[in-house]
Amino acid sequence: MDFKPLREIIEGNQSFVLTTHVNPDADAIGSQIALYLILKKLNKNIRLINFSVTPQNLLFLDFDDVIEHYSPDLHDEVILSSDVIFLLDLNQASRVVKMGDILRKTEKPRICIDHHRDPDDLPNLFFTDDYASATSEILFRFLDETKIVEPDLQIATALYAGIMTDTGAFRYERTSPYTHHVASRLLEYNVDPNDVYESIFEKSNINRINLLGIALASLKMVYDGQLCYMEIRQKDLDSTGANESDVDGFVNYCMTIAGVKIGLLFFELNDGLKISFRSKGTIPINKLAGEYNGGGHFNASGARLYNKKIEDYIPKVIADAEKYLERM
Repeated sequence: MDFKPLREIIEGNQSFVLTTHVNPDADAIGSQIALYLILKKLNKNIRLINFSVTPQNLLFLDFDDVIEHYSPDLHDEVILSSDVIFLLDLNQASRVVKMGDILRKTEKPRICIDHHRDPDDLPNLFFTDDYASATSEILFRFLDETKIVEPDLQIATALYAGIMTDTGAFRYERTSPYTHHVASRLLEYNVDPNDVYESIFEKSNINRINLLGIALASLKMVYDGQLCYMEIRQKDLDSTGANESDVDGFVNYCMTIAGVKIGLLFFELNDGLKISFRSKGTIPINKLAGEYNGGGHFNASGARLYNKKIEDYIPKVIADAEKYLERM
């Protein structure tokens, strides 16, 4: 990847808006914060504006408390007047929900730094690699190749968090020798791996744990135990006091059961539903997600459907999944 144009854009402009996808994970927040810190070292004007609030377990990455929750009245003019928009860890308008409309109105560069497949036309300039383990890994390459600034502990921690989580603690398919090389380089800046892992995975609030209990109790197996699914309703959030971001990662519990090849999480929203898709081996679960206008990675994807009823889609998606198991 040629990072020279990216460096020229950064050095040739002064004001930047950085955003990431709805319900951000550690790679989303980590890459966003890392780029913010890079731009800060270059004395740029930066605003970080997200559709979703930052999950509680990722607040430690927002060192300067700079991430803002999107409000049209407060932020639309900021977005339109900015020199450059960075879209981090996302490549589709659906992933920024209601921010998509105002982002499309700007005539300024909308730069995508990402590692997902199947982009739409929201970005108009791409620095992407769908073989990279994480968007944070791409940003490390940018730093390493351009030497635009010298990384420090804060930048390294943000990038390490993104890579560690998006690789499933360095065990998913895209964990390459280069990924481990990057992690080792980041540790040279005194990143504490135990502290990062503990902050993200071992400081859950009791509301999330209670919601997880409900999700696990809903587990069902079909197709001779090859597909496992769970469901969460709005009443479950109400009864536990949990929120949408607390559901992140729940679908992975489906994949811990011996013999399961596909895992699904159906999550009822106030305005529709969200489906999380997981698979093992050669099952292209992103194709199944694509049937519902979703997408993502080969073995991990998602879809968000508006003004639809969860009870209509649970049997439909499960039925559509069968053909992917038959291809094995």
